[in-house]
Amino acid sequence: MPKQAKRIQARTGDRMATHTIEAAVQLVKANATAKFDESIEIAVNLGVDPRHADQQVRGVVNLPSGTGRDVRVCVIAKDAKAAEAEAAGADIVGAEELVERIQGGFMDFDRVIATPDMMALVGRLGKVLGPRGLMPNPRVGTVTPNVGQAVKDAKGGAIEFRTEKTGIIHAGIGKASFTDDAIAANIKALVDALNKAKPSGAKGTYIKKISLSSTMGPGFRVETSSNAG
Repeated sequence: MPKQAKRIQARTGDRMATHTIEAAVQLVKANATAKFDESIEIAVNLGVDPRHADQQVRGVVNLPSGTGRDVRVCVIAKDAKAAEAEAAGADIVGAEELVERIQGGFMDFDRVIATPDMMALVGRLGKVLGPRGLMPNPRVGTVTPNVGQAVKDAKGGAIEFRTEKTGIIHAGIGKASFTDDAIAANIKALVDALNKAKPSGAKGTYIKKISLSSTMGPGFRVETSSNAG
């Protein structure tokens, strides 16, 4: 039998038990022992069937403690709106020529924001951006005339969430170097946003299970009853 690495042997905590948010955060951080600043990730199992239009869950939430990531923002706009995006700190700004670059395989960004007047042009990118979850959408604030604010939000800790085919939401909600309170605040903000986004078609238990983990560490269950406190 292969010998386990010392880092894996040193893992602590009961993975089968259910913990409060605060206890789960402490356990995840204690097990984030890699030589880099591990991301803290959350998985929320929702009682929905995303195959039905009235049970899809999608939205955006501003994490109060930020994400700890340098989010590369691409803005598709022109003239005054392009200047506004650049002033707000967008990494890539352009119009027709930028759309052509993306069609050609350029993907050096994490978020795409577009002004409403550019959507006829952006529509060409559906097959490229859609599968990656990057297609601008007014429901999550990435199609907006207020591009400056959208860029600042993206840079400041706004994240999108969307149910996968299995009804699970995955999101990065901080770094292992964050304080316990900062991570807990981000978790509570996300869960609160999920509760507010509960679809009318959802029946029975909505938030079924929550798990918290770090990039290289094990996952720990979080009490669903402790998520809004």
